[in-house]
Amino acid sequence: MAYDEALADRLRHVLGRHKELTEKKMFGGITFMLRGNMCCGVTKEDLVVRVGAEQYEKVLVELHARPMDFTGRSLKGLVYVGPGGYESDEALGKWVERGVLFALSLQAK
Repeated sequence: MAYDEALADRLRHVLGRHKELTEKKMFGGITFMLRGNMCCGVTKEDLVVRVGAEQYEKVLVELHARPMDFTGRSLKGLVYVGPGGYESDEALGKWVERGVLFALSLQAK
């Protein structure tokens, strides 16, 4: 299993209101892009959220969040959220909103 399809479907549902949403295979999973900028994705069973460098340290103290170290080195501004951190729709929505806000703060590509 490259990535959790059920989680990807949940993300599609949460992000469905964004007309500029696209999907791209990346990091061995799938990412969701808004205006050409990554906001979140799925790798294996982890939710990946792009929070940006400014929020990175603040977010890492939250339960189930950890540095994204896909390459063996942390990617600053991106975090993994383990399954316990997105079990409820409310928790998933909170994480997704962080990624959406960051992606929409960037210039469209």
